[in-house]
Amino acid sequence: MKKLRFLISLHTQDNDFQRAQAVSAQEAARKLGVDAEITFANNDAVDQSTRLLKAIQNPAESRPEGIVLEPVSGTALPQVARAACAAGVGWAVLNRSPEYVPELHNAATAPIFTVSSDHTEIGQIQGRQFAALLPQGGSVLYLEGPSHSSSAKKRTAGMLETKPSNLQLTMLKGNWTEESAERAVSSWLKLATAQRSAIDLVAAQDDSMARGARKAFQAIPSEEERKRWLGLPFTGCDGQLKTGQTWVREGWLSATIYVPPLAGQAIEILAKALREGTQPPIHTLTESYSIPPLEKLAARKT
Repeated sequence: MKKLRFLISLHTQDNDFQRAQAVSAQEAARKLGVDAEITFANNDAVDQSTRLLKAIQNPAESRPEGIVLEPVSGTALPQVARAACAAGVGWAVLNRSPEYVPELHNAATAPIFTVSSDHTEIGQIQGRQFAALLPQGGSVLYLEGPSHSSSAKKRTAGMLETKPSNLQLTMLKGNWTEESAERAVSSWLKLATAQRSAIDLVAAQDDSMARGARKAFQAIPSEEERKRWLGLPFTGCDGQLKTGQTWVREGWLSATIYVPPLAGQAIEILAKALREGTQPPIHTLTESYSIPPLEKLAARKT
């Protein structure tokens, strides 16, 4: 049997969850006996689109049998998806549910499907973490992902569903990286409104951004102000073993949310479908959970 070749296209190496995605892809590829080439788009949608189109347009003997991508753009590259389907290349989308997938799924000869975290559920868990950490209410400095990201939008919507009404939000934007969050918080700290803000908790939709926010506070010249900010509870999301979970154990991160990496699961689904000549289900969702559990978080003194 011919050895399957997959191309895995991820956002950036500057994010712990994306690195975990790459590791899960490598582990699944070894287990299944497939070749997996992993590339990072450096958060550049044009670069991602160009690389994928080039791979699809290669001669048949050097073309991948399947592509697994976490799209940088909010549209999830519909034209590239159509080109892949026309060329008989499998197409697996991570963390998006593009409108074009059901249409192509019905007509494509190669597998096309999505594997995603339940981002609304993730946001709901984060809202409950806020309630556990601030039972008397208060103010949260909240770092969202980029505006074009459906994942960020769903996490925010879920959080707003479950956060108590006595919690007020100050919202900043990041780009799923430590550097982007550090820059956003540093800029915010220069505003007069920041000086008047009585923030009780710092939260981010991603552990890397929580770390970036902390680095911005570490750079505050005033020792008194610096200690005040660094003494607040911080929460993040993704909860990977070597980053978020470690930071919770070290104590500077009060809570995170474990989000299973998706790329390995997508490779398993794609390889099985290609070998059996079947179409997998259109959408597969994974489950996430709070670290530490919510009942333990509520019992802690903050």
